[in-house]
Amino acid sequence: MWQASTVTGALREVLNISQNYFVRGGSDRYFFSLTELLEGKGHRVIPFTAQHSENQPTEWARYFPDAVDFQSPSAGDLLDFIYSRRARQALERLLAEPRPDIAHLQIYYGQLTTAILGPLRRAGIPIVQTLHEYKLVCPVYTLLREGQPCQDCDGKHFWKAVVNRCNRGSLSRSLLSATEAYVSQAMGAIAGVDRFICVSEFQRQKLIELGVDSDKLVTIHNFVDVTSIPVNQRRGEYLLYFGRIERLKGIFTLIEAAAPLTTVPLLIAGEGAARAEAEALVERRGLSHIRFVGSKHGKELQELIARSLCCVLPSEWFENCPMSVLESYAHSRPVIGADIGGIPELVEVGEDGWLFPAGDVGKLRERLAGIIADPDAALALGLAGRRKVERRFSRDWHYGRVMDVYSKLL
Repeated sequence: MWQASTVTGALREVLNISQNYFVRGGSDRYFFSLTELLEGKGHRVIPFTAQHSENQPTEWARYFPDAVDFQSPSAGDLLDFIYSRRARQALERLLAEPRPDIAHLQIYYGQLTTAILGPLRRAGIPIVQTLHEYKLVCPVYTLLREGQPCQDCDGKHFWKAVVNRCNRGSLSRSLLSATEAYVSQAMGAIAGVDRFICVSEFQRQKLIELGVDSDKLVTIHNFVDVTSIPVNQRRGEYLLYFGRIERLKGIFTLIEAAAPLTTVPLLIAGEGAARAEAEALVERRGLSHIRFVGSKHGKELQELIARSLCCVLPSEWFENCPMSVLESYAHSRPVIGADIGGIPELVEVGEDGWLFPAGDVGKLRERLAGIIADPDAALALGLAGRRKVERRFSRDWHYGRVMDVYSKLL
């Protein structure tokens, strides 16, 4: 195991790299949580992301490259989606400063691209990446096609994504995704990274199955800091979903399951491509007990979780270690999750939550109805979840595991 004094002394600066310097999803929350964790342990953390109007302020913003415009992309944006010279040049300017000891990548594709790997390798900086999805082996990141699990590409035959039109059913989008996947692989998306941190054992085994060298993969689940979150003894008031509002997140399955359960509200917090469609469905069917409350962060999100009966994770793709599960437990709320991907690694059935078959409206409805019928039992499940995150997903436990990875590369 890691030696705290040795590693801490050798590791002064960490370059933390991601697409966003604001919170859009779970990987962004991890990006900021890791920064706070490392800084709290005495390390200096340098962020490197793309420019965006929603970015939080930072002295390092002067090094951030201009973002790719995904809404109305120009020819230059399309090229930068595959290989961003802007990102490479911006990182080269940053690396002219004192050299970081290690680079820790999050989701960097699309905005920064594998163009950033060259400058890091030339500077002799070890590279670690936390994997939040399946981009290494799937051009559309999800191992899904038309809502169903798909491994046709087998981790390397990315042309099949074009034949299958995996990106939103579009030939042009799928061609762009496949091209980007081939270029990324050629530019070192796997070979150029020293160690990959998988956030679930399911993810690690899936990547090995699809051809990634097992020696490069280690499993470290995400963490949640509960030191400032009090144990929550109050009964909840509503069902809650928070996260991206996308089809692959099972949002329509959740709406169907909750439709007849009118005695307790369902709140849906977040933004995403499917929000307008989901809101239209709720309005058309007169489901006034289902309410969309927009994107919530920080204390506002914490209060929303703390007042819920339970949090629901109805995903229909191979989720890995969703932060929404750990954040729910942190606030003493139980979780009803789909039995898919890494979710079963986090939920102990009947102890701190319940599972249901992904996409099964009837089974999900049964679980929701059970929680509604016995709020005291729901509270007991949530308190068990709180004890679990204190024991198994703490900040100190996570720090030790990450330092163990770093130490082997320094």
